[in-house]
Amino acid sequence: MLHDLSAAELGNAYREGSLSPVEVTRSVLDHVARWESHLGATYLLRPEAAIEQAGASEARWRRGEALSPLDGVPTTIKENIATAGDPLPAGTAAVTLRAAAGDAPPAARLKEAGLVVISKTTMPDYGMLSSGLSSFHTLARNPWDLSLTPGGSSAGAGAAAAAGYGPLHIGTDIGGSLRLPASWCGIFTLKPSLGRIPIDPPYMGRAAGPMTRTVGDSALMMAVLSKPDARDSMNLPPQDIEWPAFDVGPEHVRGLRIGLLLEAGCGLPVDPEILAAVNQAARLFERAGAIVEPMRPFMSQAMLDGMDHLWRMRSYVDLSALPATQRAKVLPYIRQWAESAATFDGEHVFRAFSQFHATRVAAVEACAPFDYVISPVSPNMPARAEDPSPTNDPLRPLEHIGFTVPYNMSEQPAASVNCGYSTAGLPIGLQIAGKRFDDLGVLQVSRAFEQIRGAQRPWPQPPAD
Repeated sequence: MLHDLSAAELGNAYREGSLSPVEVTRSVLDHVARWESHLGATYLLRPEAAIEQAGASEARWRRGEALSPLDGVPTTIKENIATAGDPLPAGTAAVTLRAAAGDAPPAARLKEAGLVVISKTTMPDYGMLSSGLSSFHTLARNPWDLSLTPGGSSAGAGAAAAAGYGPLHIGTDIGGSLRLPASWCGIFTLKPSLGRIPIDPPYMGRAAGPMTRTVGDSALMMAVLSKPDARDSMNLPPQDIEWPAFDVGPEHVRGLRIGLLLEAGCGLPVDPEILAAVNQAARLFERAGAIVEPMRPFMSQAMLDGMDHLWRMRSYVDLSALPATQRAKVLPYIRQWAESAATFDGEHVFRAFSQFHATRVAAVEACAPFDYVISPVSPNMPARAEDPSPTNDPLRPLEHIGFTVPYNMSEQPAASVNCGYSTAGLPIGLQIAGKRFDDLGVLQVSRAFEQIRGAQRPWPQPPAD
């Protein structure tokens, strides 16, 4: 099936002339049409525009003027990444829709490289849920089990990647919003070092990243997305990274010192099936020659609660500025969560904010003795699709991000790669974190594990109508 081919395979086929961007785009669009009524992954799905882009790419390949190795490869873009002329609802019905003046850096880089934008993808209200529940978008569902959430906030992107809406997708992450859907949908993602992929607007801990079925396709996206852009004040200095060097063998991990973190130190307890899968991954690393050593938890409930309370206050301030009629359109869960900050005084908010730096210091110190750290991505399997969060409690909303959020605050790269399946057949993600700036190293260890792990189960197929 053309929609199942990797970006690397498509690029080679375009170069050889054995496939055309138009026929691939048509195949992907046909596949989306079979899935989408069940999945709810897309926003601004525009088949005619995609075919037009594919036709332009096909002409470039025929002239020998391809813009990049990814020219003509289908992609999706998360809704909150601006694309010129399109509104950004931020997942909520409360936003007044206005056309974006231009492309945000990630969208600009993808278009400059000639990729075919199939669609944008859905997200929850303000990106503040680990689910696809939205007051604006159709409810996004997990292709492995349509009764469950794909995760969030890059909900549509995770579902689209797992369902085969083409090989390349991009999302964003401020506490786990790339890695959680990647884990629960069985795909690969890299949350890069802060500033590695320019983004606008920048924000503390906020990163954009590729969401793909393979490590190799994410490496191809990184080569495009990591180009500098002055609009991001947190953009890292330009660096000539040899992204193709991601492709290492299992022997790459021999001698590496890998920390094994099985408890987050806060939030929900880890599901036994997730523990078993991560422990098995650790054994596979050991058999390949890595030195795996247990780690103590470095997060605390105070750190997690502090970040939660600061984000509540930020949202409370934002929602308070809305007219009452618009504020009423926000998901009740989000409103209740934000409004709980009304009683926070200045000292409380200051102490909450201080936990961001405490988390950063703790993460860096804990990871320092190791080359890489492996852990669960999430302590829990995916919740019901209709639930806004795993606890379904707006006063305990972030109990599932204890493994992911510290690397946003420490600015370290962290990936999610599939490491097994539950007895119900649901995918389980392994988080691989590296030292700050070592994005290529995390891709290399992920690629080695991809081979050590062996073949994955077949990807889910759309239900028969």
